[in-house]
Amino acid sequence: MPYIDYYKTLGVGRNASADDIKKAYRKLARKLHPDLNPNDKEAQKKFQELNEANEVLSDPEKRAKYDQYGENWKHGEEYEKAQQQYQQQYQQQYQQPGGRQQWSGGGGQTFYTEGDFSDEDFSDFFHSMFGSGFNQRTGSAGRRYRFKGADYQAELHLTLRQAMRTHQQTLAINGKNVRITVPAGVADGQKIKLAGYGQPGAEGGPNGDLFITFVIGEDPQFKRLGDDLHTETAIDLYAAILGGEVMVDTLDGQVKMTIKAGTQPGTKLRLKGKGFPVYKKEGDFGDLYVTLKVQLPEHLSAKEKELFTTLSQFRKK
Repeated sequence: MPYIDYYKTLGVGRNASADDIKKAYRKLARKLHPDLNPNDKEAQKKFQELNEANEVLSDPEKRAKYDQYGENWKHGEEYEKAQQQYQQQYQQQYQQPGGRQQWSGGGGQTFYTEGDFSDEDFSDFFHSMFGSGFNQRTGSAGRRYRFKGADYQAELHLTLRQAMRTHQQTLAINGKNVRITVPAGVADGQKIKLAGYGQPGAEGGPNGDLFITFVIGEDPQFKRLGDDLHTETAIDLYAAILGGEVMVDTLDGQVKMTIKAGTQPGTKLRLKGKGFPVYKKEGDFGDLYVTLKVQLPEHLSAKEKELFTTLSQFRKK
């Protein structure tokens, strides 16, 4: 995969604050999200690069490594240690009088360098002549340092009603469609891992992983708190005073709820098992809490006012 300048991808400077990075990511994510560009492969590619950049720059530790090692940030420290080990071994085993160092390149060829051999020169020399798998003793391909590929980060946006049911979704990841099963009950911000769906490894190393974060949008009618749901429903004055029954909306249809006589405004009733499904526990559900709002009658007729007046007089006796 070609080198990506993460700062350029997010459109921020290298001195950008964590808040600047978060704002830039959210702004571009809304613009480039695959749901808004279903047939635009270039937008999907940029969205993937955006997620990759955010995954690194939003993490202080990863950002520090990226600033130090650039495109090799993920394995920079390991690679640096390997170079130092190689150099020490060569200096101990192949140092020639007068500071002359000798390496056998195979095929009857011998290469020499004069004087000190820096880490930077060491890396350039061996990579240009033999590649990263050069063997110190024979010059042939030998021990290689395998590196796991970078992980991919993706977001999957769902409505509350989608999150309550087990279903399948297709994501565009690095130009490929990945089909996943979303279990009922996933939570906002919850992250799952798909092993091996990340960037290919280096030198035969394993692929990275794909991490998917679920983003659950707010519902206009229900508020989710854990596995419980909260909603409001209106009842008229007569039901509140005399009692009765009212139909209440749930996520999977309407149910009948009994109102006791003398119910006060703001009373909260519980419907057991009518809440959100519990993640990976089939058949288990949270509860639904219904707050009652009492609607007072408007535009009373003269007769209704008379009756309410009479009622109020009875209450005062």
